[in-house]
Amino acid sequence: MYYNSLWPFALREELRPAKRYAVSAYQSLCKLAREQALIGTTASALSWDQETQLPPAAVPYRAQQLAYLAGKSHELATSEQWQAALESAEGDLNGDPVQSANLREFRHHFDRATKLPTELVERATETSSRGKAAWSMAREKSEFSIFAPALTDLLEIAREKAALWGYQEEPYDALLGEYERGASTAEVAALFDRFRETGAELAQQAVENSKAVPADLLDADYPIEDQKTLNREIAESLGFDFKAGRIDTVAHPFCTHLGPRDTRLTTRYLERDFLSSLFGVMHEAGHGLYDQGLPEAEHGLPSGSAVSLGIHESQSRLWENHVGRARPFWEKWLPRAAEIFPNLRTLSLDDFLGGVNRAEYSCIRVEADEATYDLHILMRFSLERRLLNRELEVADVPEAWDSEFESLFGFRPPDDAHGCLQDIHWSMGGLGYFSTYSIGNLNAAQLYAKATEDEAIASACEQANYAPILQWMQEHVHAAGSTLFPQELMESATGERTNPEYYLSHLRRRFVG
Repeated sequence: MYYNSLWPFALREELRPAKRYAVSAYQSLCKLAREQALIGTTASALSWDQETQLPPAAVPYRAQQLAYLAGKSHELATSEQWQAALESAEGDLNGDPVQSANLREFRHHFDRATKLPTELVERATETSSRGKAAWSMAREKSEFSIFAPALTDLLEIAREKAALWGYQEEPYDALLGEYERGASTAEVAALFDRFRETGAELAQQAVENSKAVPADLLDADYPIEDQKTLNREIAESLGFDFKAGRIDTVAHPFCTHLGPRDTRLTTRYLERDFLSSLFGVMHEAGHGLYDQGLPEAEHGLPSGSAVSLGIHESQSRLWENHVGRARPFWEKWLPRAAEIFPNLRTLSLDDFLGGVNRAEYSCIRVEADEATYDLHILMRFSLERRLLNRELEVADVPEAWDSEFESLFGFRPPDDAHGCLQDIHWSMGGLGYFSTYSIGNLNAAQLYAKATEDEAIASACEQANYAPILQWMQEHVHAAGSTLFPQELMESATGERTNPEYYLSHLRRRFVG
């Protein structure tokens, strides 16, 4: 999961030396954007602190702090000063493609921001901060009713925003635009429809083929401090720079970018399953590698920001699944893991890989295997649209969740904590977010396939040397920032828009054979 406290594109700060020549309108606009970045990254740091170590009694005041910063950011981004600088810069275009792209994005976000009153922005931030605390308590007690009032408020805020922004067919269109620039609900639904039937069949085959692998094959005692050692070594080997980042422990893993050379990864630990935290770290490190690979000289501008969550998620899924669950990776890392965890010494590589890629229907999305994961997203995509369209009442969410889950997975979750309360996203106000996970899976397979068409990159990956593929991603994905729309970036990098066939082919190879 990739998290930033001030969506969309909480612009970031880079201090530059003063210039002696006249400042252009474009430079003035960039200065304002970097001022907004100071506010946004400060809010992100407070949000990171809330998720990792804030005392429970401090939540109400933290909510006020975040609401205050969100209001100040919104006031700046909708100010007459910002508008004047933007209009002047637009009237003085010099033909530079990066400048043109930045002005396009500045205009897009200004137009959206000016449609939202400051009061609504502050209320949304405070409601979300309180909502996360309510969700955490509800999840701990497995009682949806504790979170229901907050969700009701968050849905009303989401509908208010959608109505102010405007949409063609349904509120989800407006909210999706916060995370996946240029996408529509209809387009995403069509993409998912192309995947749904075959994806569900492959999931069923993968689960059936995995029944020969004992469910407790890798069940053993894995001390948390030892897990931390392995996780850090692996993240560093992938290219994550720990001089500019760190790993912390949370209830729901995420990655956030707090400013120049400050990227925070988080994970959670299970003492009987070291792969849970490891793949969590590899996933979040993928997000972190994207942030660390963005053009530092453009930091604070759209050209130095990630383009969308569907692209961001492609990077996390690529490192977690296409690298981390593949044979070459474990040919290198299983001996080291066995040094740390003695119980692994009795397993052959084939047996271990059987455990790594064992497919089984699970209640928990973040613990789901690669073959069944997207079924969780398709279900959430459907439920969110129904909630926003008032086709589903908040009080009926647990039953609707359990019923849809049963239709897809064949059984019902045992309680709310394993069902409708397992994800933090709704408490963050992140309606429209979930679909980007599956978009990311589709993009990851397509980008990996394209990169490994280069024989040198493919050969390096077979030797568990991932520097060449990281460099390819930096050149073809990271360096573009937000100068291209997501689908333009996919076309530029791979030659075509997002195509589910690459992902389906990957699942067939890995799980069906």
